[in-house]
Amino acid sequence: MSQHVVGGISELFLVNESGDIDLLTDAAFIVENGIFTWIGKEVELPAEKTKDLQQKAVIPGFVDSHTHLIFASDRVQEFEARMAGTRYEAGGIMSTVTATRAASDEELLAAYQKRVAELLRNGITTFETKSGYGLNIQDELRSLKIAATLTDEVTVLAAHVVPSEYKENRSEYVRLVIEEILPKAREYARWVDVFCDEGAFTIEETRDILEAATHLGYKKRLHANQLKAGEGVKLGIEMGCISIDHCSHLSDDDISLLTDSGVIATLLPIAEFSTRSAFPNARQLIDSGVNVALSTDCNPGSSYSTSMSLVIAFAVREMGMTPREALKAATFMGARALQRSDVGVIGIGKRADFLVLDAPSHAHIPYRPGVDLIAEVFKAGQLVLDKGM
Repeated sequence: MSQHVVGGISELFLVNESGDIDLLTDAAFIVENGIFTWIGKEVELPAEKTKDLQQKAVIPGFVDSHTHLIFASDRVQEFEARMAGTRYEAGGIMSTVTATRAASDEELLAAYQKRVAELLRNGITTFETKSGYGLNIQDELRSLKIAATLTDEVTVLAAHVVPSEYKENRSEYVRLVIEEILPKAREYARWVDVFCDEGAFTIEETRDILEAATHLGYKKRLHANQLKAGEGVKLGIEMGCISIDHCSHLSDDDISLLTDSGVIATLLPIAEFSTRSAFPNARQLIDSGVNVALSTDCNPGSSYSTSMSLVIAFAVREMGMTPREALKAATFMGARALQRSDVGVIGIGKRADFLVLDAPSHAHIPYRPGVDLIAEVFKAGQLVLDKGM
C-alpha cells in the first residue's frame, strides 16, 4: 500500500459537498493509494509525517472545463490587429481550420502534448478539450481521436462555425453535423457543444443539433451569449445543457433562468481580456445564486493561455469575485461543469490531485498576478511536477 502523510500545511482549501468553503490552518492529510483517507489538524495526525511542507498552502488541482487544444499554427497577427482596434468576430476561426486541416496527425499530436504539459505546469490536473478546427468528417474525427489520448473529457464541436465551403448552403452543413459527424464522433466524445452566437449558429440550428445529440446519448454544453445578448442561455437550459459557457451578455431573465435551473455558467475572462471586451459580472451571478465556474478557454484566437492563476486574478480584480469564490470556481465548480465529483476538491475518498503553493494562502494567487506560485503538482497522490521552489 502506498501512503503519504503530509503536514506543515499553513492553509488547506476545502469545499464540502454543498459547496461551502472552509480554510483549515495548521493542517495535514493522509493519502493512500492515490485517495485522501484522512484530513485534519496536524496535531491530530494518526501517523508520522512523511512530508513537511513548511507552512505552504495546499489547494485542489485546477479543473479546466473549457479548452480548444487541438489546432495547428496560431493567430498572433489577428491579435495584433485587434490590439490596433479591429473588432473580434467569430469568422477568424477559419484561418485555424485551414492550418489544422493541413497539419499531419503527428504534428497535431505533438502540439497537443506540448499544450497539455503547459496545463500541468499551470496546475491544471483535469481538463476538457474540444474539436472544432476540422469542420469536416475526416478532420473532426481525427481531432477527437487525438484529444482522447490525453483526456476522457472530450467534446465534439463540429458546430463551431459554418466552414467556408458551406457558406452558401448552411443547411447542408448542419445536416452533415447531425447525420454524419455526431454519430461517428460518439466513439471518442461524450460531450457535444455548439457555438450559438452572432456569426456562428442560429437558435434554430443549435436546437436541431442539440436534439440530435440528445438522441445519441451525448452530454451537452453550449457556447452562448459571448458576442451579444440572445436566446442562447434560454435554449441551453431548455435542452438540458450541463454548462453554458461565456455568458458575457446576460439579461435579468437569463440570470433568473440560470439560478432556477442550477445550470453552471462557465466564465472565461481571458477571452474578454484578449478581445478588449467587457468582463462578465460574476458578482451579480453569484449573488443571484448562479453556479459559476472559471476556465481558461485556451484557443489560438481569443484566449491563448493555459494560466488558471491568471483567470483567477481577472475574476477577482475585474469580475467582483472574492479569492475564495474564484478558487472554488476554478476547482470544485469546474469539476461540476464536467459532472465530476472525484476531482476539484480535497476530501475523504476523493482523488488526491492537489497543488502545493509557494505561498501561505490561496489568496496570494490573485494578490500576486503573473507570478508562478505553483511549487509542486500531485495527481492521484503522485508528484508529477516539482519546480524546486
